[in-house]
Amino acid sequence: MKKIAFVVNNSDFFISHRMPIGFALIAKGVEVHVIGPGVCPEVLAEKGFKFHSVKMSRKGMNPFAEVLTILALRHLFKQIQPGLVHLVTIKPYLYGGIAARLARVPAVVSAVAGLGTVFIDNLLKAKIVRSVLWFLYRFSFGHKNQKVIFQNSNDACLFSDWIGLADKKSVLIRGSGVDLKGYKFVQEPEGVPVVTLVARLLIDKGICEFVEASQILKSHGIPVRMCLVGDIDQGNRTSVTKEQLNEWSSQGLIEVWGYRKDIDQVYAESNIACLPSYREGLPKSLIEAAACGRAVVTTDVPGCRDAIEADVTGVLVPVRDAEALANAIQDLIQNSEKRKSMGKAGRTLAEQEFSIEKVVDAHLDIYDELLKSTKVNG
Repeated sequence: MKKIAFVVNNSDFFISHRMPIGFALIAKGVEVHVIGPGVCPEVLAEKGFKFHSVKMSRKGMNPFAEVLTILALRHLFKQIQPGLVHLVTIKPYLYGGIAARLARVPAVVSAVAGLGTVFIDNLLKAKIVRSVLWFLYRFSFGHKNQKVIFQNSNDACLFSDWIGLADKKSVLIRGSGVDLKGYKFVQEPEGVPVVTLVARLLIDKGICEFVEASQILKSHGIPVRMCLVGDIDQGNRTSVTKEQLNEWSSQGLIEVWGYRKDIDQVYAESNIACLPSYREGLPKSLIEAAACGRAVVTTDVPGCRDAIEADVTGVLVPVRDAEALANAIQDLIQNSEKRKSMGKAGRTLAEQEFSIEKVVDAHLDIYDELLKSTKVNG
């Protein structure tokens, strides 16, 4: 039986972004393993996935602990003997890429879902870290039978220029897809307009600009409910704090809806989707918003701009510009026909580009190509 192993830094991320691919593999008779920190989520065990726990700190930079993670992954790869490993997000594709080469795994897929804070900042510390990462990326992406999945063309070009990644290794898949049956087009709610930001509550997601935009809109006398949907991320240095949320909420600037699984219902209760992020791979929240027929306001940065059709399904604003963000939201609030037209166009875009079936098929094609190459060269 074929074996494919996924390595993630959070099993919840596999469940929310990669499980449909896992289901498709199981349906084809593949034994699917999931490797990540913590205990096995019940849903994975119930659905036939094999889970392996590994120590992996998402924010840790202790060299000794990081080397132990690489060795643990190498041990698991040798134990499982997968024909292919699929490595998702930065630490898994860096450490898993090294471990896969050391363990002689026949084929590797590395999924670049976003480049993180270190590629956003231009501070000296970030530049030093990038210089160290150059060597790790060169080795991790140096497997002879490997594909690197990018969610936007900017990231693909960056890696081509930065580490000399061969064009034949790069594959562009726009996001992780959306279930169009689950995320249905619904009419907007009546009443005070609701603007929602669905994301991990990180500074890099533009949370502070969102709050400042709310302050500007209220100073303009614009009736609006600005709502944050997501969790504080204790494992990320750029997470907002509970104290900040409480202060913003007490000032009446935002509503804190917390973590929600029913994102389709969140958008059913919303009029506008907003994500003023500093950089993304391709944000799932925006393609879910499009599927539900919601106009989008987002930043003109890699990933975010790739999730919409500018001035057709949404509006692009400059990054870190709360005033421009407030103006774009105000314009959509005051022009309901424009807003609703963008929402309908968003649904069409989701149907054409972002269906989960299309994304799953693209991944299966990549696996087949790499596994066939293994047989030819084996």
